[in-house]
Amino acid sequence: MSTKFNTTVLAAAVSAALCANAWAIEPQSVKLSDGLTFTPTLKVAERYDDNFRAVETGEESSWITGITPTFVLAAEGRKSAYALTYSANSDIFHSSHKDDNTDHHLTADAGFEFDARNRLVLNAGFHKVEETASLDQNIENDKYSTSNVGGLYTFGAETARTQVDFGANYEELRYQNGNGLNADKERDTTALKSTVYYRVAPKTRALVEARHTDYDYTTNTGLNSNNIALLGGVTWDATAKTSGTVKIGGERKRFDDSRIDDKSGSLWEVGVTWMPRTYSTFNLTTRRALDEGDNGASAIQAQSTSLSWEHEWADRLTSNASFSYADKEYQDVNRDDQLSTLGLGLTYEMRRWLDVGVGYAYSDNDSSAATESFERNIYSISVTASL
Repeated sequence: MSTKFNTTVLAAAVSAALCANAWAIEPQSVKLSDGLTFTPTLKVAERYDDNFRAVETGEESSWITGITPTFVLAAEGRKSAYALTYSANSDIFHSSHKDDNTDHHLTADAGFEFDARNRLVLNAGFHKVEETASLDQNIENDKYSTSNVGGLYTFGAETARTQVDFGANYEELRYQNGNGLNADKERDTTALKSTVYYRVAPKTRALVEARHTDYDYTTNTGLNSNNIALLGGVTWDATAKTSGTVKIGGERKRFDDSRIDDKSGSLWEVGVTWMPRTYSTFNLTTRRALDEGDNGASAIQAQSTSLSWEHEWADRLTSNASFSYADKEYQDVNRDDQLSTLGLGLTYEMRRWLDVGVGYAYSDNDSSAATESFERNIYSISVTASL
């Protein structure tokens, strides 16, 4: 297999399966046959949540045991790579067993390099989730599933001056609550985008990106709409001690229902990584966009910023600190939420295959709507093991 393929298609096909777990451990895969491997991991966590419903009054607290096994089946061909990942996240609420639940996550990724100029990455997923922190938690926890299929085709060699991406994704959101609860949120989403990159320096490319997203609600058809966005920006890789992508532009949301005013605004997506030392990494992300509405709003003008710092104090000891701030302006209703979140964590790699971690998270939501503000503290300890 070519080195170029290993660093492009394989990374795209398998990174979603592995990187999302943020392992400090180095899992050892089981070789099933030539090019086919199986990688199991298990995380067991105990946490104390002093407001697991995220409410302003009538808070409920509980010790919660989380058990998360993850299985990754990966295969490689001469110019292709595949990954099938399944994860089950079981939460046991010791003070409220009626809230015990298991979330299921199944994803499939595939990457193909047809030749130096043509590459394709495909992905599909199914997620079934139950949330205790939901708008209608006084009635029933949010129970929903999402399924999606999508892909990204790239034309142009990696060393070429110009590259073009064509992407598409289709997603369905469905709720499993009884008595029609949350039925008005069910929708199908079709998203298309195209990005043109132009190399202006050896490791820097300018870009222009166009997007079109169509929202089709199954029952609440008054919210059917389409978003059109145009962005420009730059992306760079390991220039000095930083890498990142900056996209800035605007978007417009048009509703099928003429009684709802169209929405428009500025749009940006920024992600920057700074490594002042090989053992210390800072990540900054910020985003502004029109999100789908909730709680009676036709849309939400959302703006968020997060900063994280990961530092390796020793070969086996790593800390992580993060802070994020999000402002959500609910359109056509009188509500504005400002959510601040602080996270602290420490991970000790006892063995190549065994991690022990402790963490703390604090959330504070300041809402202009009655009874929607809350504070929440979560303390946790976890053990992650692999082969």
